[in-house]
Amino acid sequence: MLDKSVPFIPFAMFRPSNAPSLPTIQLPKGYRMVFYQPGDEKDWCRIETAVLEFDTEQTAADYFQRSFMPYQEELKRRMLFIENPQGNKVATFTAWWTEENEPRLHWLAVLTEEQKKGLAKALTIRVTELLHRYYPDRDLYLSTQTWSHHAVKLYRKLNYDILQDQNYQRILNILAAVD
Repeated sequence: MLDKSVPFIPFAMFRPSNAPSLPTIQLPKGYRMVFYQPGDEKDWCRIETAVLEFDTEQTAADYFQRSFMPYQEELKRRMLFIENPQGNKVATFTAWWTEENEPRLHWLAVLTEEQKKGLAKALTIRVTELLHRYYPDRDLYLSTQTWSHHAVKLYRKLNYDILQDQNYQRILNILAAVD
């Protein structure tokens, strides 16, 4: 969930192609990871709206239609969900690309009631693995913000670094204050 109590600063992170190997994926008993299938966009919109990335599911659906639907076949090998033991989709993350065709981790979200179970970590590891496979020997990128400091902490543990820019020290200060 976004923490809008801290100042908002968007920034980018990267993982070098030669970063240390990733830990093994561990999911809680009964949970499983699945790829997107047509119709799953409703779950994506529900999850992303629930974590405050969008104000409404309709706004999320408009974004999905514009940004993802033109690439239906790619979604089937790039967009991941985690299903809970009841078969409900409760988390998502996508192995995407930037406008410059750089490998990009895109739209991590875990429903609030499913957080603190290692789902975000499992998705981040799997998306990182996919991107390393799809883009061998390339650095990986993601866009985030200080409001996502919980995710930033996870990314840093998995050897993602903050790209330094004019806000770098301010970002580090905000992240240190919420740690």
